[in-house]
Amino acid sequence: MTENIDGTKVAFLLTDGFEDSELTSPWAAVTGAGATAVLVSPAEGSVTGKNGHEQAVDLAVGRADTGDFDALVLPGGVVNADHLRMDEDAVHFVRGFFESHKPVSVICHGAWILADAGVLQGRTLTSYPSLKTDLRNAGATWVDEEVVVDQGLTSSRTPDDLPAFNAKTVEEIAEGRHAGQTV
Repeated sequence: MTENIDGTKVAFLLTDGFEDSELTSPWAAVTGAGATAVLVSPAEGSVTGKNGHEQAVDLAVGRADTGDFDALVLPGGVVNADHLRMDEDAVHFVRGFFESHKPVSVICHGAWILADAGVLQGRTLTSYPSLKTDLRNAGATWVDEEVVVDQGLTSSRTPDDLPAFNAKTVEEIAEGRHAGQTV
């Protein structure tokens, strides 16, 4: 059964160098389940993935308010993740979802920004394997699993995990909406 998340608004935070499928696949999953997806970025105009997918930016991260969204998705890609974690507006935006207890989904290298946002203490998650030391140093328990859900934080390792990641992302958004949020 497919979850229905009609009426929800999901932010996708990314910049140039993202892993194309880690944007396009979850985007299709949440919009297919009824949500409105919004591309939030420090970049202006449009962003381009490492494999050439180009998509228009809907909202500058400096003007984005977590209160306007029901959930957040963080695609990976080394260049994308490295640039986002150095952008103070992006870090503040991510931290706001945790402070508001809203669902957050992160895949691959996207988890780097969570360390900079200071939101990993006591959390269990997965990511691309090269991040495990950084995430552990930030207070997380890192595991090598297809998809991990910890109090509204959904995480996966690579594009191979997208089917499970997408299903859990939609499920957590639906649960967050019905349970008054969970992160």
